[in-house]
Amino acid sequence: MRYFFTLLFCSALLFSCKSEKEEKVAEIEETSEVRQTGRDQEEASEEQDLPEIQPISHATAVINWDDITIYLDPVGGAEAFEGMDEADLVLITDIHGDHMDAKTLNALNLGDTKIIVPQAVKKELPDSLAPNLVVMNNGDTLDQQGISIEAIPMYNLREEAKQFHPKGRGNGYVLEKNGKSLYIAGDTEDIPEMRNLENIDIALVPMNLPYTMTVESAADGVLEFAPKQVYPYHFRGKDGKSDIQKFKRLVNEGNKDIEVVMANWYPEEPQQ
Repeated sequence: MRYFFTLLFCSALLFSCKSEKEEKVAEIEETSEVRQTGRDQEEASEEQDLPEIQPISHATAVINWDDITIYLDPVGGAEAFEGMDEADLVLITDIHGDHMDAKTLNALNLGDTKIIVPQAVKKELPDSLAPNLVVMNNGDTLDQQGISIEAIPMYNLREEAKQFHPKGRGNGYVLEKNGKSLYIAGDTEDIPEMRNLENIDIALVPMNLPYTMTVESAADGVLEFAPKQVYPYHFRGKDGKSDIQKFKRLVNEGNKDIEVVMANWYPEEPQQ
């Protein structure tokens, strides 16, 4: 009889310990799940704060940032923007035809939408667009549609290329909203003004010869200012497209934490 009660007591004790262990495991799993859910929500919130980049072609893109839609260097006619939200703001970086096209601007029927331009671009556009134009030159800052905009220099460094993009004519742009930032480099080489940037979340960086810079120079510059994400764009040059896979490799060999986003900037051609 004593053996029976001893066995019964041990069984009850074992069951109790097992139940406590199961409760602790369940509690740990629940806590872990709550923490993971919290992290997922924070990451989702952070992603919502970042702009969405929709490539159109080469240097042209649609940028959706919360409820604001920005057209970057719109060219290609109104048909290139079919299915896109209407522009709340337009940014133009330079005077060349792959960045500035008056026919496209007129075809888009922008109404009173503001078009941010450097002075050199304003001189090239027709008077009919004058009411839309807001001139920014290198170093200027302003707020539009709840977005802080700073005009950044973009220019060539190599002597043989300075005629393409002299310093002071065109603009790169740094946009900030909700504590997040987007850098649009425009047609530039690996200039000090780019290298000195800080806290950039997303960057659009060109790499094509002879007009901007080599893949190696672009990678060096990106590694210096270390954006969280970088999009190689504007990478078709005189002799075809630059090797953006090499750019990605060079960047990630130097800093594995920089995400290189390989978007399709040339939808009419096979993607690299």
